[in-house]
Amino acid sequence: MADYSDEEILDLIRNGKNSDYAFNLLVRKYQEKVYFICRRIVINHDDADDVVQNIFIKIWKNIGNFRENSRLFTWIYRIAVNESLSFLSSKRLYSFISLESPEASMIRSLNDDNFFSGDEIQKKLQEAIIRLPGKQRTVFNMRYFEELSYEQISEILGTSVGALKASYHFAAKKVSESVTRN
Repeated sequence: MADYSDEEILDLIRNGKNSDYAFNLLVRKYQEKVYFICRRIVINHDDADDVVQNIFIKIWKNIGNFRENSRLFTWIYRIAVNESLSFLSSKRLYSFISLESPEASMIRSLNDDNFFSGDEIQKKLQEAIIRLPGKQRTVFNMRYFEELSYEQISEILGTSVGALKASYHFAAKKVSESVTRN
């Protein structure tokens, strides 16, 4: 498979003749990145797989509305973060019925996850991240794991760079305290 640029993929999708093939190229190009974005937010492998499917369905339905005001990956990343956070919000609604908090459920899921291959320190780190408030967790993951700049995160989340720096600072401090305390 030849490497296609985002522009080439978009041209093929808009051309109409090769739109299925082009969308397949887009999925192949971004599926792994999107999965790990989701996985860091929703934690559970099966949940991340479900969210990734929803993301690519949403991309397929809305690719014609992509105005290229941002890079394609930024647009996809924004959809991935929003879908992951929406998934967690819906999960919170169901947790009112359950006696277990969503965070406790995510930590239990992490501990039971056969796909998690980290050592004890990595598990402590993930547990500390799970305990962060949603926006701090998202900003921390984007900055720490994805190594995105504050400007890129700002474009994706629609938040000021100053607010993001503050969120990341507080998140990093909480994670550090949690990991060293345990």
